[in-house]
Amino acid sequence: MKLFTYWRSQAAYRVRIALRLKGLAIEKVSLDLLKGDQFAADYQKLNPEGVVPTLIDGEARPLVQSLAILEYLDEKYPQPPLLPSELHARAHARAIAQMVAMDAHPFIVPRVRKYLEDELHVGEAARAEWVRHWLDAGSDALDQVLARDPRTGKFSVGDQVTVADICLAAHLTSAKLFGGREPSEYPTAGRIYANCMAIDAFAAEHPLRQPDAPAA
Repeated sequence: MKLFTYWRSQAAYRVRIALRLKGLAIEKVSLDLLKGDQFAADYQKLNPEGVVPTLIDGEARPLVQSLAILEYLDEKYPQPPLLPSELHARAHARAIAQMVAMDAHPFIVPRVRKYLEDELHVGEAARAEWVRHWLDAGSDALDQVLARDPRTGKFSVGDQVTVADICLAAHLTSAKLFGGREPSEYPTAGRIYANCMAIDAFAAEHPLRQPDAPAA
């Protein structure tokens, strides 16, 4: 199994967490998104959108989009499960995951930041504020949803890790990396984040622990 990744990619971090939770051995191939490695012809054949992650599992066609990959992994390698067993709880876990992956994250990806710089001529300070704004807005929404829902437990949906926690942890980690508010500033989301980061799969796959992360 081969994963094309980038150290700071929030989407790739989600998949790395899931792979480690399930105990799956992988070969990591690091792409430098800031240098444009994702636009190389060989990679474009795997992922024409030019983003990460891309997962190769055996001889099957490449898998793209982090949430789709998480569901694929959960169906093919069902232990430990990444979704609750109860129908409404599964929908709730997916909703939290989608708040991150579909609402907050798309605003901060490299191609958006590059468009702001190259086409709209937005300066560096304003681009940084743009990123922090959308990350913090997403964190606020997550904290409010989790605080109000009686299903919230040790983790986002009860006391077992789900896709919701994978997405929450990746989101709050990105916020820290980009200078947003600290997870501890969010009473409920921050508590869940701390519980996640106490698990090896979350800590070991942290962006700053990746081989392509910049030296401290």
